[in-house]
Amino acid sequence: MAHEDRLLKATPILDFGSAAIAQLIDGKCWRDLSDTDKVGSVYDFVRNDISFGYNRADDIPASEVLSDGYGQCNTKGTLLMALLRAVGVKCRIHGFTIHKGLQRGVVPELVYPIVPEEILHSWVEVELNGKWINLEGFILDNAFLKVLQSSFADRESLCGYGAGTHCLNAPPVEWTGQDTYIQDAGIVRDFGTYDTPDAFYADHEQKFGHLRGWLYRNAIRHWMNARVRAFRKGRLRPDASIAHQHEGDTNAA
Repeated sequence: MAHEDRLLKATPILDFGSAAIAQLIDGKCWRDLSDTDKVGSVYDFVRNDISFGYNRADDIPASEVLSDGYGQCNTKGTLLMALLRAVGVKCRIHGFTIHKGLQRGVVPELVYPIVPEEILHSWVEVELNGKWINLEGFILDNAFLKVLQSSFADRESLCGYGAGTHCLNAPPVEWTGQDTYIQDAGIVRDFGTYDTPDAFYADHEQKFGHLRGWLYRNAIRHWMNARVRAFRKGRLRPDASIAHQHEGDTNAA
């Protein structure tokens, strides 16, 4: 199979042949757009119509992310890849780890000490007009990001509450045909690119341990999602001291 065909194929995780994804694509008429507009329209959908939140696992299929209606870097990236491939845009996944402090403020302080120091992270790379473009700015939906910006209006850099950026007031998250980022300031390790998330997760998985994994799936993530919803609606007051403390921790890491 030609390399370019591998960057368009469906997989168990990129299950864009599912009825729900096929129906979404037909309803949006994305296939009728230019390649640049395909990327932009799909990207905007994943960024804002799929809210920032925490699914049961990183390696769930795209159809489950769509059904959940929320996701984080890895799961929203899976849906983005599935939708892009379904409309004929070649894409791949680039894997990393990020410092756990990017989740501080969203992760309750009671359980923060048991969070792994490095958290599995990824972004999506699309091939457009003969070059690769990095897409990471889709992670935080616009409503959540606006609250974050207003809460830390005096800050240029922020590492916490799901963000890792040195330009909080104007992060490069809008689609303009260029790279987009929102968590790149917290990257620790670079695992390189993979054709599919299936291959990436076969090589790398989040190391929770049995007990912590069970607690995450059944309790902690629901607590985190409740905090994200409250924050998005302005009901959870951000802790500025946490953000300041972690910024120093990350720079030292």
